[in-house]
Amino acid sequence: MICLARLVFCLIERQVRQVLERDGDGTMPGIYPGRRRVRPTGRMSLHHLGELQLRIRGATDPPTIILSRVVQVDLLHLLGLDVRCPRWLQT
Repeated sequence: MICLARLVFCLIERQVRQVLERDGDGTMPGIYPGRRRVRPTGRMSLHHLGELQLRIRGATDPPTIILSRVVQVDLLHLLGLDVRCPRWLQT
């Protein structure tokens, strides 16, 4: 289980860094206090994404993701995730 968790951790860091390097200088503001531009780490990415909230209103209404920081939007975009369309797992 620890190996699987570490793999996911590394894949998140790799994906974010690859997109940043492809689109620019490989750095991103907002990961650390002071908005200085640094290369994001998996730890800081998961720290910011760990603060996401999912609002569930009813059984028939779609869930809504609550974003409290701009860096969360940036990270989700870099990971290729669409925050406008959260999905329920199909059972």
